[in-house]
Amino acid sequence: MASVNLIKSCIDSITQISEDIEGAIVYLDAGVTESFQFIEAFPVLLELGARAVCSLENMTALDVVGDWNSSSDPARKLVVITSRLLSDAHRYILRCLTTHQVVRHCIIFTSISEMAHSVFPDSPLGPGAYSDYGSLLVQDYEELNKSGKKPRQIGSMLQEKLNFVDGGRFQFPSSGEDVPHLEASSSGRDFYDHNPLDLIADTVQELVISVHHFPMILCPISPKAFVLPSEGLVAESYLSAKHEDSITPGLPPFSTGLISDTDDVPPGATLTAHFLYHLAAKMDLKMEIFSLGDMSKTVGKILTDMSSLYDIGRRKRSVGLLLIDRTLDLLTPCCHGDSLIDRIFSALPRRERTTSHILGKGSGSQLKLGSSCLQRASLDVQIPLAKILNEEDWKLDNFRLLESVEAFLCGWNSGDSDSQVADLINLSQKIYDKPSHSGVDILTGSFVSSDNFRGVPFLEAILDEETKRGAVLVKKWLQEAMRREIVTVNVKSRSSVVTTPELQAMIKALSKSQSSLLRNKGIILLASATLSALEESNCTKWDAFSSAVKTLSVSSGETSQSLAAQIGDLINQSALLGSHINKGKKDISKGLISLQDALLLMIIGYILAGQNFPTAGSDGPFSWQEERLLKEAVVDALLENSSVVNLKFLDGLKKELEANISKSKSEEATKEPEIDDFDDDQWGKWGDEDGEDDNKNEQVYGDMQLKLELRDRVDNFFKFLHKLSNLKRKNLPLRDGSLTVEGSFDEDAYAGKGLVYKVLARVLGKYDVPGLEYHSSTVGRIINRGFGRLLGHSQAKPSLADQNVILVFVIGGINGLEVKFSNALVSWSVKQGRHWLTAEDLI
Repeated sequence: MASVNLIKSCIDSITQISEDIEGAIVYLDAGVTESFQFIEAFPVLLELGARAVCSLENMTALDVVGDWNSSSDPARKLVVITSRLLSDAHRYILRCLTTHQVVRHCIIFTSISEMAHSVFPDSPLGPGAYSDYGSLLVQDYEELNKSGKKPRQIGSMLQEKLNFVDGGRFQFPSSGEDVPHLEASSSGRDFYDHNPLDLIADTVQELVISVHHFPMILCPISPKAFVLPSEGLVAESYLSAKHEDSITPGLPPFSTGLISDTDDVPPGATLTAHFLYHLAAKMDLKMEIFSLGDMSKTVGKILTDMSSLYDIGRRKRSVGLLLIDRTLDLLTPCCHGDSLIDRIFSALPRRERTTSHILGKGSGSQLKLGSSCLQRASLDVQIPLAKILNEEDWKLDNFRLLESVEAFLCGWNSGDSDSQVADLINLSQKIYDKPSHSGVDILTGSFVSSDNFRGVPFLEAILDEETKRGAVLVKKWLQEAMRREIVTVNVKSRSSVVTTPELQAMIKALSKSQSSLLRNKGIILLASATLSALEESNCTKWDAFSSAVKTLSVSSGETSQSLAAQIGDLINQSALLGSHINKGKKDISKGLISLQDALLLMIIGYILAGQNFPTAGSDGPFSWQEERLLKEAVVDALLENSSVVNLKFLDGLKKELEANISKSKSEEATKEPEIDDFDDDQWGKWGDEDGEDDNKNEQVYGDMQLKLELRDRVDNFFKFLHKLSNLKRKNLPLRDGSLTVEGSFDEDAYAGKGLVYKVLARVLGKYDVPGLEYHSSTVGRIINRGFGRLLGHSQAKPSLADQNVILVFVIGGINGLEVKFSNALVSWSVKQGRHWLTAEDLI
């Protein structure tokens, strides 16, 4: 039996809509862009006949100009693929239609099913969501046209004078004059002079809208592992509401095993269930559902209710779906283990989010957008190629690109060519003077999971490797690529050792020519990401964090006093780091952890304390004296650090904290040098103290008020820590010892490998997993409740280990280290004839 290939399934789902894509301008929202980037779907879309592939949120009238499949006829078809509710994408779709008035057919694909639209609390659409939305979109489009607010015909717009302003963005003047009609010539501008776009007014046709479901919006890290798009609705929706058993909206609540007082199901649970159901249906998989945890149980029930009789007669492969709550093990994803992929994602910057946290109201009166969703860090890491290459040749190539743009502009309006050239030169100078914009280099790259070496995907291979072995593997791939390109470097090399100068020299050698860069872009991007992860600053920080976690683990086996002392030391070190940074002494702080890291280590420390000292304090695991010292240390560290003002629990205090830190800097700069105690010149100041007090009262009160407010915020943060320390006591599977290692299992072999590994090991070892609930399939319900009873037959409860394909989905997130450990079990499982599909909802 062949194993499941996620990348192939995603590509196949795109080819199945090839008729709709052919000849259309394709718009993708931010979530779909993340998904398609991993599978490198953009060339596939162009091969299927798409005229252009553009961003939905950043659409412009010039999108029709970049026609990759040139045709003399204007593009009259528009395809929009979104990972959000139709109501959320409404204003963007409406803007596309009003801008591209030549479009007569708009085809919309959404990853949110019609049923999910009807049950989602923020959706204004009912059971017939797709047809209802099509009617509403046409209604809003016609109302805008009648109101006179529509833009002028696109033919006239593209003939208006273009201004090159604001850092290189095109803007249309509000009162521009049409360019005089030019006779046909060999220049590129005659295309739009003779384009029949201006004939729209004489050939007005009815706009046709069609809406369809497109479920395969996911980010495959490898053919066997995927994550959800960070800017897709499924990943952004709440997994729990405000409740005593809830830690945060982005994580499931504690698994108490008790029936909830409310019947409200979190939006994230509903969307997760619908996503998994349609994913399995798209891949022709029939699910046997198993759940561990309250939220997983809820999702399993929704999936069971969605099963239909139509699934019985079809020949589908059986798949075992294992749902696991993240809150059953919050310790493992917080730790920094030996995983190259985790180091890479930690070291590289992320792309800034495209969509806003709270979307504005739609353009149409019929559709109102829902409440705010969770903010997720983008999965699109920015690999700094320009920083690594650092060569003058790239500047020349960039200027040639600017010259091409200049020629394009001259084609539109030859009268202002001189000013346009001057604008381009100014822009090029800005690029060269500032090699990065918003923290991201001009020349960047991102991961592509479909790039491979001799059939082995790059990301899948390093997903299972430790840092050293993974770096050696990347080095071997680089050497093989250099042999194919007949390129050599004069750098000393050892087969089992990887150095950053060696990697950088090999990357530069392969990137000397653009043809070589394009042929080997997959390994070049991966090697550049590995180089960033192996930089001294990143390695020092990672190793310091890993060492601190080990120290906390050792202290948790001793006494609560020793563990509290270790946590306090980490906070004080971060305060020292903050004071050095404020004074501009960054070299002194090298190797120390930041306050954000220290707060994460506090979370780890409190979880460890809850496991080892569950009754040390009335509210938390430490005594009130120990906790008071920890609170004071956190308050002092927050006042000393300028890099923590964006922490969520400090919302509303950003300006006050920045002002306090700025005042401290100015006082430090104007502070008089120290003098001897018996300097006679200082005696005269004693009599002025009373007068100075009145002037300082307001300032002292402000400082005190800030500190009191900060203490209140810190108290709330410690209440959150108390919840984490009560995880083992409140979580029913943990409290009953359901997930502990028993029998012939060696506890030492499982240390630090996490809950997912332990559960899978028990399943594969044919051991019972107490607390694991089985949700009967459609066939099982019919046999047990219907004809089976009449015939005297009943279906035995299946075992998860008997399934040939197992889908593991962690509700709430997973890290690369857990995937690495799980894949070790997968390797053994494949040898036994079992195939695995591992899925992670990464947050």
